[in-house]
Amino acid sequence: MAFDFYMPDIGEGVVEGEIIAWKVKEGDKVKLDQPIVEVMTDKATVELPSPRAGTIAKINYKDGEICPVGKVLVVIDEEGGTAKPAAKGNGNGQKAQAQIVDDDPRTKTPTAQVMHRQVASSIPPPMSSAPATAGGGIQVVDATADRPRVLATPATRRLARQLGVEIGRVPPTGKHGRVTTDDVKQFQTGGSTAMTTATPRHAPMSIPRPTLGYEEERIPLRGMRKRIADSMSRSVHTAAHFTYVEEIDMTELVAVRDRAKTRAADRGVKLNYLPFIVKAVVSGLKKWPALNASLDEATQEIVRKKYYHIGIAAQGPQGLVVTVIRDADMRSIFDLSREIDRLAEAVRTNTATRDELSGSTFTISSLGKLGGVLATPIINFPEVAIIGVHKIEERPAVRNGQIVARHLMNLSISVDHRLADGWDGAMFLQDVKQLLEDPTTMFMEMV
Repeated sequence: MAFDFYMPDIGEGVVEGEIIAWKVKEGDKVKLDQPIVEVMTDKATVELPSPRAGTIAKINYKDGEICPVGKVLVVIDEEGGTAKPAAKGNGNGQKAQAQIVDDDPRTKTPTAQVMHRQVASSIPPPMSSAPATAGGGIQVVDATADRPRVLATPATRRLARQLGVEIGRVPPTGKHGRVTTDDVKQFQTGGSTAMTTATPRHAPMSIPRPTLGYEEERIPLRGMRKRIADSMSRSVHTAAHFTYVEEIDMTELVAVRDRAKTRAADRGVKLNYLPFIVKAVVSGLKKWPALNASLDEATQEIVRKKYYHIGIAAQGPQGLVVTVIRDADMRSIFDLSREIDRLAEAVRTNTATRDELSGSTFTISSLGKLGGVLATPIINFPEVAIIGVHKIEERPAVRNGQIVARHLMNLSISVDHRLADGWDGAMFLQDVKQLLEDPTTMFMEMV
């Protein structure tokens, strides 16, 4: 018989998933628990295993399309069975809402491969949704019954709420009449006030082909790159960024690290400077708790965290992601080094779990030797601050009236000025500077 596999509820607050890649095609034989599709949500990317052994009869959502939770993702034909009739229309041209009727718990609950511990989020829950359309969007029904339905993704709806925009008034320019994040931003700045549904301001234009000898490549903005784009847009359009920069004399810490490298190697640890920076950051956060916090926009409460889960921005094959070192305040320098390397390897091999990619309270962004002279990092929303680590370079410095060579490095911190003052960010960075420039004081601060 034909078995309908519904899109599972992968995580708290998740109402839909983007199909990244199918690992099977229609007509393929599959085994029980064989990975069949890679799905990305607002929380993480996961592989969904087959809940049945059989033949892939029908794939309902293609790569790049959005599948709402509770809709039939794929139909698996079990041997000796017959297909169930398709859902009937509701009389208005829309497909009927899919209902989960199978009693097998594997179809109602994500399997072990996608069941990771959920991390509390301060992002408000999405608005109630109606059935999906052919374009893969969610029809969002406003509380007022006589308002038209709006097609928009959860990220777009969140942005509209954050900017105070009534999404039902935003003229759509996306595929199948979907309201995009750009539509919301344009409307919020007044750029769409004169738009009409008949002549949208951003209607598709006829773009001539490039002339002979000039080539272009068009890459769909989806998957991890799309998630990064949405996250960065949400941060810069929500948090009031300000950046403060300080020069750090790392000469003493360079000497400490050089002396410790041999002992670290004996324990199988490749020691760099990042574990020391993590320790200094944690110490600074304990003194300046306003920076180890987030804003719960639903309740309009500032949530100060009494734990220290430090995010490390790492470059992976699909783009920049933030791995999380949990309870960084309770770890030794060597333990931090091992955990940083382990998480970096998980990102490189695309095996990092949702638990390893969510729940940070403060983020460190570092490009190592490619760190450059200065950058203004974008806050990892909904956190309050992020610190940027730049390259250590031997440069001339004046010490006791003499020009000497020192190992210097710049640190930059971006802070959400809505939730913390410039004084907090500057004083925090001064405390970090003191610990890095005199490592003996850092070790005294450790608990």
